[in-house]
Order: sequence, then structure tokens, then C-alpha cells
Amino acid sequence: MKANHLLQLSTLALFIVMGACSGEKKAETTPEEKIKVTVQTAQVENIQQQETFTANIEAEIVNQIAPAIPARIRKIYVDVGNYVSKGQKLVDMDNTSLDQQQVQLNNLEKDYQRYQELFKSGGVSQQQLDQMKTQVDVMRTAISNLKENSALLSPISGTITARNYDNGDVFGQKPILTVEQLNPAKALVYISETFFPKVKVGMPVDIRLDIYEGESFQGKVKLIYPTIDPNTHTFGCEISIPNNQMKVRPGMFARVAFNFGEMPHVTVPDASVIKQTGSNDRFVYTVVDGKAVYNTVRVGQRLNDKWEILSGINPGDVVVTTGQTKLVDGVAVEIIK
Repeated sequence: MKANHLLQLSTLALFIVMGACSGEKKAETTPEEKIKVTVQTAQVENIQQQETFTANIEAEIVNQIAPAIPARIRKIYVDVGNYVSKGQKLVDMDNTSLDQQQVQLNNLEKDYQRYQELFKSGGVSQQQLDQMKTQVDVMRTAISNLKENSALLSPISGTITARNYDNGDVFGQKPILTVEQLNPAKALVYISETFFPKVKVGMPVDIRLDIYEGESFQGKVKLIYPTIDPNTHTFGCEISIPNNQMKVRPGMFARVAFNFGEMPHVTVPDASVIKQTGSNDRFVYTVVDGKAVYNTVRVGQRLNDKWEILSGINPGDVVVTTGQTKLVDGVAVEIIK
């Protein structure tokens, strides 16, 4: 009897403990806390499609001034930095060989006249006369070449940019002078193959040089290379740049901007685009059915307080503009105004 009483008390105590534990668990259960965020809707806007590429400035034409055969330099008339005109004499070479050849030509011409008289009287054959004429023609050609190499003229109007010898030196492998045409100047730019169908000869471009901060120069597409480099997937393009003030110089680093017209693209507020720590990736949170959704995006141009979105966000998506620091993918959110 006593034992049954003790068993009943133990069972009662066990139910009390279980009830207490069950009550504590219900007290700890709370509804899911929602993170407060502000949002805006992604819009579609017509955006000027500008792409900028780096380039090096070059001279429009570069001529190396050198004789065809080694000889001693008699006199150089110009120096680095001098402006020269087309046809202007730049260098006199030693003409000792020219004088000797001229004497030989005079003698050959006299012999040829004598052969012509002998031919009329039958003293020499037609073959002998022809052979003598050939010798005269060869000597005249040789003298003409020597004359061209005794006085070196500038083939273009331009600026002397290099001088490698002094008067009295013997011409070797390097050119005596370098003449460059600097007006117009030229920018050589390599462009991604994506834009090959869009780049046209005559297209205006904007050029900026790091050395002239805030100043731009206008140019036009002069030449488009017809092939794509299989390694870099780029193609070459030459830009002609008017250079009347001679501010653009070969060797300068340039940024060339192409405008490919307007295209409709999605835009989102600048505050909605977050840069991934440790990389160049960017992401945007959107709100779908009351929950945050993580979206990796590819951005285009920054437009004041907006970003152009090339992929990752669709028109009409609701993007989070504040509160992103507390968000993770799938968390519940509350939109506040």
C-alpha cells in the first residue's frame, strides 16, 4: 500500500517537471525578426555608350635619312629640333667617287660618239655600238645614284628628332638623321573585337593625355586594321589628331574615348551596388516575396548617382538601397519608406 503511494507521487512529480520544461520552451520561441530596408525600382534609360581604350602617340610619318652606300659625311646642316621643309638639303656626303665617275662618263660619251661615226662608215658593227651605249647608260645610272647619295634631301616637311653622327664621321649602320611629321599626330589604339563592327573610318573620337589634365583633343579614325589578333582578340586602329599647336608628341600616353550612340540599359541607384571585399565583383540585393535575394551584377558606366547594369538585374526589380550590411541571401526583410 505504502509502495503504491510512493509510485503515484513519483509519477505526479515527473508530469510536473515535464510541464515546466514544456512551458519554458514555449516562452523562448519568438517570431522571425525582419531586417528593415529601403528600396527603389530598377529603371531602363537610354545611355550614351562610351568606351575608352589606352593608346600611344606616334608621328604620322617617320623617315630615316641615310645614303645607299657607306661614305664619309662632309657636312650636316641641321640639328635635333629643327623644322625642315620637303626637298630641303640636310646632309652633304663626300663626292670623290662622284667626280671620278663623272670623268669616266665623259670619256665613254666621247667613245660612243666616235662609234656612231664609225658605224655609219661600216667601221664597227651594230652589236659593238649597242654594247658601247649600254656602258654609257650604266654609268649614267651610277652617277645619278651617287648624286642622290651625295646630297641627302628631306622627303617630308617635319622635325628632326635624331642625329647620330658629326661632320667627318663615316656613315655606318645607324641613319644619319630622323625626320618625323608631327602634324597631324597619330594615336595607335587596340580595341576589343566586340567593337569591330561599330568602328568606322571618319568616326570622331575624344583623346585625353595624362600630361594635360582636364584638356581633350579631337581626332578621327583614319585606318582600321583588317584582322583580329588571335592572342589578344583585339584589332588595331589609327587615329589622326590635328596638332597645330604641337602639344601632342610621340611617346605620350593617351586615353581614346569612342561614342557608339545610345542604348537602353537598366540603371540602379549608386547606393544599391556593393563591391565584394577582396575582388572587383559587385552585387545587388533585391526583394522578392518579402525576402532578400543576392544578385551578382556586371556594371557599365557610373552615371552620377546611378550605375548602368549590363547583366544581373532586370527592369522593375526592387533593389535594396539601405540596410544591405545586415542582409544575407534569403533573410526576411521589411520595406520602410
